[in-house]
Amino acid sequence: MHLAELNIGRLTAPVDDPRVKEFMDNLDRVNGMGKRMPGFVWMMEGSGEPGTGNTENSIGDDPQFVANLTVWEDGESLGNFVFNTMHKQFYERRAEWFELMGEQHFVMWHVPEGHEPTLAEALERLEHRKVNGDSEHAFGWDTLKNASKISAKRCEVAA
Repeated sequence: MHLAELNIGRLTAPVDDPRVKEFMDNLDRVNGMGKRMPGFVWMMEGSGEPGTGNTENSIGDDPQFVANLTVWEDGESLGNFVFNTMHKQFYERRAEWFELMGEQHFVMWHVPEGHEPTLAEALERLEHRKVNGDSEHAFGWDTLKNASKISAKRCEVAA
């Protein structure tokens, strides 16, 4: 089994606004690095236009509400990318570009090797986690095997 993850957020401004320019200018670089990481399997792609990353995968009718959906071989590979690479610098600064989410916005779940989850599937998993908490169907970092090692590398919640 592989590990799928969905992370959603709402940008503080439209993708072409100067307030999110630094984030947008670095999307291709950070996503490209992720795709070259050991353990990376698959990423939901956006329009393919340079500098847009996955922002074409908006949620609902709000283009500022964006999703990132990836598949990794395991939690350790995902955690290594998120917390031990340049990605961490952007993760730590997420409050500069994203609104503070008042509810759960991240979920992971296991998928069969070769499966590429849809955004609808991922959103269902996120909703399940919001309603039911962590379970085998949908969970967060603390549920993963080796969670203590990964959790020790996590950043504090942005205010």
